[in-house]
Amino acid sequence: MTNQASNEARVIPLRPRTARPARPEAGTASPAPRPAPPREPAAKEPLWRDLVGDVLRRERLAQERTLKDVADAARISMPYLSEVERGRKEASSEVLAAAAHALGLGLGDLLTLAQRELVRVTSRNSTTGRRPAGSSYDGLCLAA
Repeated sequence: MTNQASNEARVIPLRPRTARPARPEAGTASPAPRPAPPREPAAKEPLWRDLVGDVLRRERLAQERTLKDVADAARISMPYLSEVERGRKEASSEVLAAAAHALGLGLGDLLTLAQRELVRVTSRNSTTGRRPAGSSYDGLCLAA
């Protein structure tokens, strides 16, 4: 045995290989399992960062302010604020508060507007327009 490392590259697959169906033994006939019928995709619930970003952008545009103006007032970078508005970044509560204050809103105001947007979007996607059975809470709840 040698302690020298091999010069061959090791390949690590990014996706697991799919298992191939086992071949039945000669003389036995086993029916192939049928794939499950495709299901309709469930309506996706919106992400919180998308809702908050939409509210920030809508408020900024309603005030006819530029991204640079609001970013400077909030003391955050313009590219970062842009990504927050587009829902690409999950902003901290400090960043959200700074952006809200730059727009003349409190953090609570921003979160209330986002919660209203969440209710509007999810009730539109809902078939009945009602909360699921057993859900009695009608307020805003955030977990860190």
